[in-house]
Amino acid sequence: MSEALGESAPRLAVLGAGQLGRMLSQAANTLGVRTRLLDPNADACAGQVSELIVAPYDDQAALARLTDGATALTYEFENVPIESVRALTERLPVAPPPIALETAQDRLSERRLFARLGIDSPRSVAVDDLLDLAQAIERVGAPALLKARRLGYDGKGQHPISDPADAPIAWEAIGRAPAILDAQVHFTRELSLICVRSAAGQTGFYPLSENVHRGGILRLTRAPAMGVSPELEAQARRAGGALLDELGYVGVLAVEFFQMGDGGAGGGATLLCNEIAPRVHNSGHWTIEGAQTSQFENHVRAVMGMELGECSAIGHSAMVNLIGSAPSPERVASIPGAVLHEYGKAPRPRRKVGHVTITAPKRSELDTLLERFTRVVA
Repeated sequence: MSEALGESAPRLAVLGAGQLGRMLSQAANTLGVRTRLLDPNADACAGQVSELIVAPYDDQAALARLTDGATALTYEFENVPIESVRALTERLPVAPPPIALETAQDRLSERRLFARLGIDSPRSVAVDDLLDLAQAIERVGAPALLKARRLGYDGKGQHPISDPADAPIAWEAIGRAPAILDAQVHFTRELSLICVRSAAGQTGFYPLSENVHRGGILRLTRAPAMGVSPELEAQARRAGGALLDELGYVGVLAVEFFQMGDGGAGGGATLLCNEIAPRVHNSGHWTIEGAQTSQFENHVRAVMGMELGECSAIGHSAMVNLIGSAPSPERVASIPGAVLHEYGKAPRPRRKVGHVTITAPKRSELDTLLERFTRVVA
């Protein structure tokens, strides 16, 4: 518990107390930093490892308690009220900056930012009503994907359109909300870049990771991603660096890409930027065991004004999300190099209740262990 560090230890305030807040608190403790978190849910799992204030995110008295004695404030997910975050900047340093949060809360703002920075992204059209949607389908064609501009995650707030006649169904499915329509993208795979920037401008990049989604939820991450050319890695880092600089960013930023083309013997693979997340990210969980410094530790280092840690990978890693339920610790322990992270959350369909990281010196060994894990544990 962070309280064991004593009252003289520096304090980090955190909006949100889910599993990301939990892992941030655990990383903060190793750096001698206490955490205090605010969440409207009394059973928020980070409350098991840190001080928790239970109140709405716009409760002014609760926000005052949260920030009392804190050195800095951060947030663990992007659906916190931007008004609360902006107001808190008058009390203490807030990182990542509110402009990053505000941009990531709106898919249209994200895409406009990418365009302004010359970062390629899927072709998209803004949609405000059913007539707009019909016209957007004419422009980008079908199949396409309709995405609510706000509050979408883990596949929520999205609906595919395979034919123009599907437009009314899709519009109802996303709640008639302002949206964007993305042209269908025939990508080779999904990659993500975890990057970090300190208040002093020091920047770090973790190697690109490869992600597998099913049902809109991340199921598996492998890192470093195999078959990534120096040119592709450089393209990702240019995009990440441009975003960090443009936003005056402090903390960890996740940038999600589609790889176009296989980049085989002839090369030619390129990246389309799909979205950003202004926080520690599920596709970076492998860094706890698989990198010199975890994304969680580096986020705390950045927002607390410390020097960043090294971002390089240690061997090869796979991160398997545990959706709905977790296996027994004994079964996980039977796999060499496997580490179980349980979030202290009650089992529930489609709920992330934990993850397992598997590490190995070589990719071939990792693949063998991952196959064994799938057969014995999953």
